[in-house]
Amino acid sequence: MKSITVGELRQNPTAMLADVEAGEVYELTKHQRRVGFIVPATSSATITPRRTDSPAHTSGLPKQRLRSATSVDELLADEREDR
Repeated sequence: MKSITVGELRQNPTAMLADVEAGEVYELTKHQRRVGFIVPATSSATITPRRTDSPAHTSGLPKQRLRSATSVDELLADEREDR
C-alpha cells in the first residue's frame, strides 16, 4: 500500500489516480496521521438474494411467557422458580 499526504494529493492527483485505477490502494495522511484510504471503485462485495419468498415458519417454536421485572435479580429469581 502506498501513502500520500493531503498536500501531495492537492498538488498532483493525476499519478495517484492512475495507480488507483490500476488497483493500487493509497493511505491518505494529514500531519503524519492516517485520515483514510483511497481504494479502487471495484468491489468484491456480493449481494446474496433472499432464499425464498415464503413466510417464516415460526408456528412450531415453543411459546414464551412474557414478563417484566424491575431488576435482573428479579428475573433470575423468577426463572429459578419455574424449574
